[in-house]
Formats: sequence, structure tokens, C-alpha cells
Amino acid sequence: MKAAFFSGDRKVEIRDIPKPEPGPEEVLIEMKASGLCGTDIKVGAVSPYPKPRAQVTEEERNIVCGHEPCGVVAELGSCARNVKVGNRVIVHHYLGCGKCKYCLTGWTHMCARGAKIMGFNAPGGHEDFMLSPDKACVPLPDEMSFEEGACCACGTGTAYQALQRLAPSGMDTLAVFGQGPVGASVTMLAKAMGARVIAVDTVPERLELGKRLGADQIVNASEIDPVQVIKELTKGEMADATLECTGVQEARVNTLKSTKIWGRACFVGGGGTATFEMSPMIIYKQITIYGSWTFSTHVLAEAAKFIVDHKLPLKDLITHTFPLAKVGEAYKLFETGKTGKIVIVWD
Repeated sequence: MKAAFFSGDRKVEIRDIPKPEPGPEEVLIEMKASGLCGTDIKVGAVSPYPKPRAQVTEEERNIVCGHEPCGVVAELGSCARNVKVGNRVIVHHYLGCGKCKYCLTGWTHMCARGAKIMGFNAPGGHEDFMLSPDKACVPLPDEMSFEEGACCACGTGTAYQALQRLAPSGMDTLAVFGQGPVGASVTMLAKAMGARVIAVDTVPERLELGKRLGADQIVNASEIDPVQVIKELTKGEMADATLECTGVQEARVNTLKSTKIWGRACFVGGGGTATFEMSPMIIYKQITIYGSWTFSTHVLAEAAKFIVDHKLPLKDLITHTFPLAKVGEAYKLFETGKTGKIVIVWD
């Protein structure tokens, strides 16, 4: 079977590898869709993709990449009980001890003994068949395509969990900084939750994506000060809630500047650093700050159900699909920062 590996120097290799066999509590997934994520290509993240080839370890070079898997259960291990052969599933892309309080409640990535992440230090989804713990398999609703399931497997699920922290409603104006796949998902979901959404980005293509997914206003931060625009749109009060999905210092600062007195701010974008003026931006405004990192298995299932129940246009988030044989081209396109979600698909 075929599988993809990051080899450094922004290259992806396709190799022939043996088809794996499930252990007692594992299942074999026949892959149908596997999404690309900003974490895959981000400098300073755990991915070997952007590293110079000479700095990529042998172990990193031999990990199947991709951490947004979705497919069909093909085989069961002898003790696997959570799914059946033929089930359509989204894979929660973490491996934990399975015994601590975090693993037992579905928050595997918070494992007290340290979790592994599929696609980075455990085999991922860019392969014809992949192994998964049976408890990491979340049902894919019949109404949802495999491509949409791959979106939920990381980016859109991350957006949903971040919004659970902020709890927006029809009373709120929400400013979303970044309209990549996560930020655009936030826009779509928050609009369905009743919020008025202001979408901020610097890329026209991504701003148009945010508009299609429900943004009430879009702001090009490369042309105008987004903080001033948000101030004008809120009659000087600033946004009730703000959500940052970029990992960029300037956007992180603007996220706090755009948050009203007693407001809420949530940070999702990974990597990098940020420097804040603590007193005027946080303390004197008495704002509440949340950090949010992906989701539990239960939240993943809830996110998929929310999308189906509200008939949200998640398919519109997906702008490109590629077969596994062209995964390298997919990553090159994704690096331009002008796309929505890109998904690797199997017939």
C-alpha cells in the first residue's frame, strides 16, 4: 500500500509500505479522506515538513504524515468493541495511556502520561490503511461526507471547541482573527450560534471564504486597522468576544485590543510568542482569556452533530481535493495561504 512521509525541505515522499495489522484494541481504517492542517507546514511546530532535510531525524522521516483522518473500519483487533467493520468514522488523532482521567473522559491529547499525535510522532492518515485505537473512532454521521469528516477531525472540531469556551449567542458580536480553515469554521459555526461575526484576515481569498460562510462584515487587516473598524462597528464598545486563529503576534495583540470591557478572548493559533501590555489590555478591562487546544472525542461527535442538525455548508470550506499520489502538490498549494480546506481523497 501507499503512504506519505515528510522528508524536510518542504517535500513529501510517497512510499510502498506493508499493510498494518491491528493489535488487540486497535482497528484498521480504510482511508477515504485526510485533511491538510496549518500545523503540518508551520515553522516551529512539531512537523518536520518545513525543517531543513539535514535536521530531520530518521524517526521523523519514517512517520506517516497527516492528522485529520476519516474512513471506514476494515478490520478489528481481538478486543476492539467500540466500532464494527463497515462503520464510517472520524479518527481522534491522539494516542494516550487510556487509563488516566483525561483519557477516560475522551481528552486523550491531555493524557497525564503524555500523548502521541498521529502524523507527527505516530503514524497518521496519509496512507491507504491506518491503525487507530478503537476508542479513538468517532461515528461519522450518514449526512456528512468523508471530506467533511476530515475537516471535523482537526480544524473544524478545533473551531467548535473554542466556541464552547466563549459560548457566543445572539447577544454577542464576535471578532475572528484569521479566516484559514479554522477561522472560517469559527465564522460558520458562530453564525449558526446566533452571533454577529466580524471576520479579519489579510488575504482576499480567505476573506471571501469567510463571507460565504456567514461573516456579517469582513476586514482586510493589510489595508485598514481592524481594531478601529471593530470599534466603529460596535459604536465604541469593542467586541463582546474575540477569537484568534493565526499564531501571529500582531493578530494576537489586536485580538485583545478588540475585546470590550468584561469581554472574552480565546487563543487557538499555535506556535510563536506574543507580548501584551498587561494593565490596559487585560487587567483594566477585566477580560477573561481562554486557551483552546483541539477537542475530546465527545466534543468531536457533538461538533459533527451540530453541523448536520443545523445543515451548515461545511462542504464550502473545502476548496481543493487531491489524490494521495499528488499530496506534495497539495501541500505546495496549501502553503500559499490562499485556499480553504485541502483534503486528500481516495475513490
